[in-house]
Amino acid sequence: MAGYDEAMERNEISRHEVLVYRVLAEGGWVTTREIAETTGVAPRTARAHALKLVRLGIADQAEVFPGHRYRISEHASKRNRAYHDRIQRAGEALGI
Repeated sequence: MAGYDEAMERNEISRHEVLVYRVLAEGGWVTTREIAETTGVAPRTARAHALKLVRLGIADQAEVFPGHRYRISEHASKRNRAYHDRIQRAGEALGI
């Protein structure tokens, strides 16, 4: 049963992830500090979710100093339509 629980956790979309997605979807480049301040999540959590969205092709990352910046990719729905749709539905279900 432990394997089943672990698989379920990886497939679930958290409230924090939806909040990070929503900030990125508002447009413009933002740092993880700005994401954290806007959403109320810890900076480390904001960074983890932003990087996950980059890996999934949903977000773009600009590696600039002093802090990397993130935004939703204009090609997000083409790169990973299934996840893009899932995170939007999760936001609706959570009332975000």
